[in-house]
Amino acid sequence: MPQLRKDPVLNQWVIISPERGKRPSDFKSPPKIEEDITHCPFCEGNEHMTSGEVLAFRKAGTEANTKGWWVRIVPDIAPILTPCTDANREGFGMFDAMNALGVHEMVIEFPGHYDSIATAELEQVKEIIWAYKQRLLEIKKNPSYKHFMIIKNSGLAVSSVSHEHSQIIATPIIPKRVEEEIEGAREYFRYHDRCLFCDIVKQELRTASRLVYENDGFVVFCPFASRFPFEMEITPKQHLPFFENIETDNIASFADALREALIKMNALLPEQPYNFVLHTSPCSDAYKDYYHWHLSLMPKLTKTAGFEWGSGFYINPTPPEDAAELLRKAK
Repeated sequence: MPQLRKDPVLNQWVIISPERGKRPSDFKSPPKIEEDITHCPFCEGNEHMTSGEVLAFRKAGTEANTKGWWVRIVPDIAPILTPCTDANREGFGMFDAMNALGVHEMVIEFPGHYDSIATAELEQVKEIIWAYKQRLLEIKKNPSYKHFMIIKNSGLAVSSVSHEHSQIIATPIIPKRVEEEIEGAREYFRYHDRCLFCDIVKQELRTASRLVYENDGFVVFCPFASRFPFEMEITPKQHLPFFENIETDNIASFADALREALIKMNALLPEQPYNFVLHTSPCSDAYKDYYHWHLSLMPKLTKTAGFEWGSGFYINPTPPEDAAELLRKAK
């Protein structure tokens, strides 16, 4: 029968509804779309079609904004936030507004149009993570930014560009979703004097029923109160609040965990679009004892309907224990 489960971080209830019986074969693959990649702005050789790069890993002797790179970061050509000099907060009666101060950059993960993290060599995935780290450390030098995250929309169903890329977004305020995670973690720490995320990792390793993959540094699991079918979370085993401080050994472990999660997802759900969101601690040491960075990976298999919008409940037709078992076996 259906079961209500509570997310211990967000204190949010999810309905697990196995009667709906969603197995991998029940989810239709998106229709294939014929593409003309000649004018893809992210392909090597089309550097003139993007904004000027702010960071690139490239062959020695090659000039900026030319061929020869293997990871490249550029400002979004139509940014949702811009690095203006002043937030200019103001009120309109009871309403508040400010300039859309921030950073919105595109991380072009591969020079080739059809490459992906799931099919790439591990060394290339490590290079992408190095690029994230270096860029975030640079952005963090600006005290106007309070929080940043890394997001990825993969597949034409969730992105306007099929060439694999991710995005870095820095904001002058802490986003509501992150505030909710912080509050849940703070309350847990207040009562238990332990990090909530660390305890979740220990629980998932101990029970193993939702475990998908682990290595020396990271655990991949389907959350107890998964909002979406085959949702996964990748979390460091060690308490690490700031992603941008990730060390060399952990970069290799994280690259391996992320790549394996996507390999398994693609084997089980071929060509399905997905999102991932990497949440790290806000730019303050105030949260370091109880916030723990993590990445949420969500295949786009279901649609949010009226009940979800009206109630705040998510309905997941695939129990995370079933999803984890299938993902563990997928190759």
